[in-house]
Amino acid sequence: MSGIVRVIQAPGQTPFDNVDQQSTAQLEDGERHQSLKEHDGKFTQRDSFKGHINSYFILITCLCSSQVHYFSHHSIKYYWNEGTQNFESYTGLEDTKVSCAHIHTDHSDGLTKSLQDYRALFFGKNEIEVKVPPLIKLFVKEVLNPFYIFQIGAVILWSFENYYHFAIFMFLLSALFIVISGYTIRKNYKRLRDMVVSHSMVQVSVWRGNEGIEQVMSTEVVPGDVIIIPAKGLIMPCDGVLICGTCTVDESMLTGESVPVTKTSVPSSGEEADRMYNAEEHKLHTLFCGSHVIQSHAADQVKVVVVRTGFSTAKGQLVRSILYPEPINFKLHRDAIHFLMCMVGLGLIGVIYVIVVGVIYQVSIVSIIIDSFNIIAITVPPILPVTLTVGLVNAQRRMKKIGIFCISPQRINISGQLNLVCFDKTGTLTEDSLNLWCIQRAEDGIFSPPETEVTTESLVKTSFVACMATCHSLTIIEDKLCGDPLDLNVFNATGSILEEPKEEHKARYNASISTIVRHPQQWTEFGIVHQFPFSSMLQRMSVVVRQLGQKHFDVYLKGAPETVANLCKPHTVPLSFTEIMKSYTQQGFRVIALAHHQLESKLSWSEVQNLCREQLETNMDFLGLVVLQNKIKEQTESVLFDLRQANIRTLMATGDNILTAISVAQDCGMVQAHEKVIIADAVPPNYQNPASITWRYFDKPGLINNQTAEVGFSVEEPDYHFAVSGKAFAVITEHFPDLFQKFLMRATVFARMTPDQKTQLVQDLQNIDYIVGMCGDGANDCGALKKAHSGISLSKLEASVASPFTSSIPNISCVTNLIREGRAALVTTFCVFKYMAVFSSILYWSINLLISVSSLFGSVQFLFIDLGISLVIPFTMGLNPAWKKLVRDTPQTRLITGSVLFSVISQIVNCLLFQLLPFFLVKQQSWYETLTPAPCSESSVSEHGNSTFGIEGENYIRTFENTTIFYVAAFQYLIVAIVFSKGKPFRQPSYKNCKINFALHNKQVGLTPSDS
Repeated sequence: MSGIVRVIQAPGQTPFDNVDQQSTAQLEDGERHQSLKEHDGKFTQRDSFKGHINSYFILITCLCSSQVHYFSHHSIKYYWNEGTQNFESYTGLEDTKVSCAHIHTDHSDGLTKSLQDYRALFFGKNEIEVKVPPLIKLFVKEVLNPFYIFQIGAVILWSFENYYHFAIFMFLLSALFIVISGYTIRKNYKRLRDMVVSHSMVQVSVWRGNEGIEQVMSTEVVPGDVIIIPAKGLIMPCDGVLICGTCTVDESMLTGESVPVTKTSVPSSGEEADRMYNAEEHKLHTLFCGSHVIQSHAADQVKVVVVRTGFSTAKGQLVRSILYPEPINFKLHRDAIHFLMCMVGLGLIGVIYVIVVGVIYQVSIVSIIIDSFNIIAITVPPILPVTLTVGLVNAQRRMKKIGIFCISPQRINISGQLNLVCFDKTGTLTEDSLNLWCIQRAEDGIFSPPETEVTTESLVKTSFVACMATCHSLTIIEDKLCGDPLDLNVFNATGSILEEPKEEHKARYNASISTIVRHPQQWTEFGIVHQFPFSSMLQRMSVVVRQLGQKHFDVYLKGAPETVANLCKPHTVPLSFTEIMKSYTQQGFRVIALAHHQLESKLSWSEVQNLCREQLETNMDFLGLVVLQNKIKEQTESVLFDLRQANIRTLMATGDNILTAISVAQDCGMVQAHEKVIIADAVPPNYQNPASITWRYFDKPGLINNQTAEVGFSVEEPDYHFAVSGKAFAVITEHFPDLFQKFLMRATVFARMTPDQKTQLVQDLQNIDYIVGMCGDGANDCGALKKAHSGISLSKLEASVASPFTSSIPNISCVTNLIREGRAALVTTFCVFKYMAVFSSILYWSINLLISVSSLFGSVQFLFIDLGISLVIPFTMGLNPAWKKLVRDTPQTRLITGSVLFSVISQIVNCLLFQLLPFFLVKQQSWYETLTPAPCSESSVSEHGNSTFGIEGENYIRTFENTTIFYVAAFQYLIVAIVFSKGKPFRQPSYKNCKINFALHNKQVGLTPSDS
């Protein structure tokens, strides 16, 4: 239970203390699992971490120092640290600030059973426990909601007035909503539990060093344990770092990316090995909880060191974000509360009026109290919160029909406010598939002419084609070649065949081989010994291979051309490298560079395995360029045109080359033909010079290499865009904070951006008051998708925890559809809110006018108003579909604005005037008769169920004023519904909404004299 200080008996203060093993072993099993005891003093759960500290500080100072004290909050335990005098949570092995190298040296042998038991005291069971609350608990929680308490109070009030028809109906309706809400919440809990239960109880093999292998349940593993991954794979029960072997992993549940990824062992030597291990930074070596290990390869055994368990894992954090979502700061909600307070104030004025009139007519106190509460219930209708969800529910239903799935309905309204959308490039703006356009080999530092055919015998035997055939992360899954689309296209262009190695291959290659690549004509055959998968941070990948019959190993590398060129011997890089690169990228081609390095023959397989990436990827020979055509998707240009016409700004954030990105931006219309593109090249400071920015035009002739040009521009000039690379972006962010915000206002193309930089970009745009949408398709976009106000993932999955919205249609047309539906939902929310406000005012004025003549509506009249109008009309108002295209205008986002207030107040005044006019005119008619009140000495409640203010029988209902006001008010409800049912330009016109037309027609037909 959260909010309670608990005590644990332990031989150490932290889970990573070097405790005496003998004392640890003395912990009996019963003591281990029963030592958690609840302290006598209980504290109320606070919403913030500081609240916990303040509440528990006095207690902590009184407890014995031999005990460890903690509390749980949102499924995370916080332990008291005597040194810092603060509560701290333990994430896992990362808390020890361990380097990659030390993971190999200090943690490869795993934990002894006694040390595992000690750490289990702090980390508990390795499970993501989603408790499904019983229905009765959910019902009680729903009933205690302020909205339903108000509903219950209104039902009791109506019952006191003998208004049984509507009271019973509202009671049943409220009960139905409570049951549906409780059932839905319970269903969502069950779905969430089923999502995590697949890995919560599996048997795993744990390596105990000299003690051998032990079979344990996955719930018993703790950070520091070493798990052995079977060859057939498994679903990971925890987060772990690979220390031996490679794995092919499906992370679609976590990232929405359906392409399997290859994970390799964490470096044990070199510069990378000296860095502190971080799961996010070293995700290419980390197996995350919930990911499916499809297959694994290793010379001996594939071993993983557990780094995080339970709710601290990547999947656990996602589940926590669902169980305890951050509140959305939506201005509309705040304005709605302020507006309701105004309505309550109006109700209080009505209460004062009721008291005054009651005193004049000498009405009993009970009657005055009942009518006072009635006035409050009229000005703040209990049905209001339900009606406000109509737009969201209908928008979500319509989006599901067009392939957009939503896991956060609250963000639908925010989607209607987007004024900037950021797009990934490859797979989002352009096609996933890349067609090989040509290759351009480099020999002796000179580029050969471009070639389009690579399967000739002369080319197949070259290092260039060998690199194309071997440098990839492809794998065979169920007899199908799977992997990154770029890798697939480049590999298929060589005509090579990928095979799984057999036992005899180890002897033939004198090494352990993970994959065999051979040509169909048996011209060449290679065994892939080791892989360094593509890293978006490093912008390259490499493999170590051995050609059959050769004694040496070869390193092949591919990646971003400028990155590869920096790793090559200068004399092997052609002098025309920049010029050739520019010619391709300016045409929008995707260009990757290849390189090769032959290792010394004396290096054995085991020695190669111990070499780090930095040692292998150096002193390379530049092989040349692979040029790929990345076609823009058919829908991209039209969608970007629609967004531009709607005055919604668009940006591109990609990991591709800056010139390619600019070219694609121009081709798809993100940058128009007459607009200039200015590239910002920023250089960090060094010992002699401060940080600097060089501005240059994208298409300025002769501007190549390190040349620079002064660019004259002003912020007011409309026809230019900035383009920036990830490195320059980092420099401008850090060293030019004064310029940065102005720069963001005009920057359109962000190239060579890492996943973290994409996330930072979204946050920076939000900081300058943009409502940001993000659209992407890959794992590299996950952070930005979650950070954006509305993130939409292009994924084949029906729903992905990677983003609030998921589109099964793999193009960006979903963006305009989402914005249209968001605008329609937002407008519907405003329409319904304004309607309910005026509806309450109409009824408020009607009741007060009738009270002045000792009259009131009857039960049937109230039933018609409450059931036939206040329920039916608001629900049918929300059925208008979204308008068919985006417009430049934007819907209102604030309730407290001049236009909205004028709209509501003018309608209220108009309705009041048109009630006062017939109210006084009817008294001027010759057939008018004045009701003579008869004193009522006892009960103030008539047999028909309404407060009578001293009038007995049905006289208080059957009056000329009553009939007149009822008819006028009834038509005012319908007229206001038509006035506020806004159609174009955000919703379809109301005449196309058959259901509201049918409802309005029925209400008009139903208004006959017999109703009075």
